[in-house]
Amino acid sequence: MKTITQTEELAAFCKSAAKHPFVTVDTEFLRERTYYAQLCLVQLAVPDEGPEAAVLVDTLSPKLSLEPLYQLFKDPGVVKVFHAARQDLEIFYVDKGVIPAPLFDTQVAAMVCGFGEQVGYETLVRKITKAGLDKSSRFTDWSRRPLTDKQKTYALADVTHLRDIYLHLDAQLTKSGRRSWVEEEMAILTSPDTYVVTPDEAWKRIKTRTNSGQFLAIVRELARFRETTAQTRNVPRNRIFKDDVVLELASTRPKSIEDLNKSRLLLREARRGEIADGILQAVRAGLSTAKADQPDVPDQRERKSSNEALSDLLRVLLKARATEAGVAQKLIATTSELDRLASDELPDLPMLRGWRGEVFGRDAVRLMKGEIALSASVSGVKTVEI
Repeated sequence: MKTITQTEELAAFCKSAAKHPFVTVDTEFLRERTYYAQLCLVQLAVPDEGPEAAVLVDTLSPKLSLEPLYQLFKDPGVVKVFHAARQDLEIFYVDKGVIPAPLFDTQVAAMVCGFGEQVGYETLVRKITKAGLDKSSRFTDWSRRPLTDKQKTYALADVTHLRDIYLHLDAQLTKSGRRSWVEEEMAILTSPDTYVVTPDEAWKRIKTRTNSGQFLAIVRELARFRETTAQTRNVPRNRIFKDDVVLELASTRPKSIEDLNKSRLLLREARRGEIADGILQAVRAGLSTAKADQPDVPDQRERKSSNEALSDLLRVLLKARATEAGVAQKLIATTSELDRLASDELPDLPMLRGWRGEVFGRDAVRLMKGEIALSASVSGVKTVEI
C-alpha cells in the first residue's frame, strides 16, 4: 500500500493517471470540530492491476502540495469517479476553487439504474462486485498519524471497488440510453453555486411554523450573524448557538444582556461578549426591518392551499412512474416538491424539466389539469385519458 507524502510523488502518479480514461477518488476528513472540513487523506485508483494502481495521499504531510491533483481534476480527458461526491467536491472547491470535471457520481448513477434511494457504497460493492467490506475503521480519527495497515486497507477499498462499480454502471447507462440523465445531475454537482454558503440565505435552512414576516426577519438576522461568526472562527454553526435557540430568541426578542440570561436554551458563553452583542444587534435589525423587506413566508402558500387529495394522487403517479422507469423516486421529486406542485400555481421545479419531465412531470401536470386519471389494478397503476 503506497502512501504519497511528497509533491513529486503525487505529480508522478497524476501524470500516469492522466493516461487512463478514468480515476476513482475518495477522501477522509473531519468536520466535527470545524465549520470547514479538514482534509486528512485522499484515495486514488486507476484501472490497472499494478501494485501502485491505488494510492493514499497524506494531505497532512508538510512536504505535500495538492497542485498536481488539482491539475488532474481539470484534465478533460480523464473522468473523475466518486461515490456521493458532494462533500468531497465541497472540500476541493473551498480549498482551491477547483471542481473535478468531467465527473461521475456512482450514487446518482445507481439511482438512475434502479438501485434504490441514495444507495450506499457498501451495498453497491456487495451487489456489483460480490465482495464484502470491513467497516471496522469507519469512525477513525483520520487526523492522527501514523495510520495502521488496517486503516489504510479500509481507505483504499473505497476506491478499488469503485473501479468495477463505475464500469458496471457506465455500461448500464450506455445500454439504457440514460447517460444524459446522469449528466444533468453532474451539471448541478459541478456548479460552484452548489458549494457557496451565503450567510444571507442561512435562515432558509431553519424550520419554522409561522406566517409572521417580522419573526422571520429576526430569524434571518440571527442566522446571518451565526453563519458569519461560524465561518470566521471556523467552528460548527451549532457551536455558536443551535436552531432552537434562533427560534426562541426570535420569539422572546431580547433587548439586553439581562434578557439573554433568561433564555432557557442559550449556553452561558453566548450570554456575554461578542456573541451576546451580535445576538442583540441581530434582534434589533430584525425588529427594524421594513415590512416590504421582510422575508417571504417559505412554502406557506403550499401548506395552506395545497390540495391534499391531489398531493396523494401525485405520490401514487410518482411511485408508478419511478417503478416503471427503474429510477429512485427521490431523484425525480421530493415530497415537499409534490406538495408545491399541488398548489394553485405551477412552480418552477426540476421535476417539470429535462428527463424528469419526460418520466413524470408532463403526466403530473396533465393529471392536475384533469386531462388524465389514474386506474389501479393488481397489475399496477396506469393513466387513462379523459
